[in-house]
Amino acid sequence: MLNIKKMVISCALATSLVAGTAQAQDCGEVSITEMDWGSAVIVTQVAKFLLEQGYGCSVTVVPSASTPALASVSETGEPDIITEVWTNGAPAYVPLLEAGKINELTDVLSDGGIEGLFIPVYLAEAHPELMTIEGVLANPDLVGNRMHNCPVGWTCQVVASNVAKAGGFEASGVEDFVHGSGETLAASIGSAYTSKEPWFGYYWSPSLVLGKYPMVQVDLGPHDASKQACNSDTDCATPTMQSWPSSVVTTVVTSEFEASHPAETDVMRNLSFTNNMMNSLLAWQDAESATGDEAAVYFLSTQQDIWSSWINDSARSKLAALLQ
Repeated sequence: MLNIKKMVISCALATSLVAGTAQAQDCGEVSITEMDWGSAVIVTQVAKFLLEQGYGCSVTVVPSASTPALASVSETGEPDIITEVWTNGAPAYVPLLEAGKINELTDVLSDGGIEGLFIPVYLAEAHPELMTIEGVLANPDLVGNRMHNCPVGWTCQVVASNVAKAGGFEASGVEDFVHGSGETLAASIGSAYTSKEPWFGYYWSPSLVLGKYPMVQVDLGPHDASKQACNSDTDCATPTMQSWPSSVVTTVVTSEFEASHPAETDVMRNLSFTNNMMNSLLAWQDAESATGDEAAVYFLSTQQDIWSSWINDSARSKLAALLQ
């Protein structure tokens, strides 16, 4: 059950407190993405709370994914803040940086992210040949004749589909199965583990799923940075079979937002989680059957020493009651 401090923070996350609403003119309207995976939800809800209650912003949360969020910034200049961009699989990212439309603030996952195609540990132990892509394609029935892929709109879906195309997965009897949501992708792993069934597909770390269900990364061969851009393009004519690199995971803001909101930009520049910290939050969320919003409340209630260092003296004064 939530204690009093958690209840106060939870209410503040759900609706702006009177003080925060009265100060909204200090900051104005701010739009911020919320991607549909666990770490991104927590990052967004923590940022929303700090911006609203510490800086008087009126924050609009925009459900999105990396590719459409970057496309929206390119076309409309919004949203103001994209909280979690996995840069390796986002072909529009560098052009937007070079054009000066977005500014990179911080590695929001300070240890970086790991992406790739995985199989369960029990499958690797029973069939070690599946630890290479050559072994998978030679034995498609052992992985259930399917590569579990990300939902449409996620940049990882484009890359994984291009890897499948380059490797001739379909001709080898491995279907490129695109999931309808991140939830069904995660659920497919849990279901496979429960029955010790074959599973082969894309996932990433940090994540609750890889913490809860031990997986082995399939060797796809060396990474070739010079060919990554094509693999990240839906229209890539010559995709390459290769591993994902370790991903830089960043928070970015539009150039206009940074110029007009220097104090709020500094909050987002300071807001960063280690993989261990994020995995712990995701594990707590799972153990408590909690939502991403509730995981953010848990973090804000128990880690004041961390997030209080992200905000300025004025915001810290406004939030003093919650820091005691």
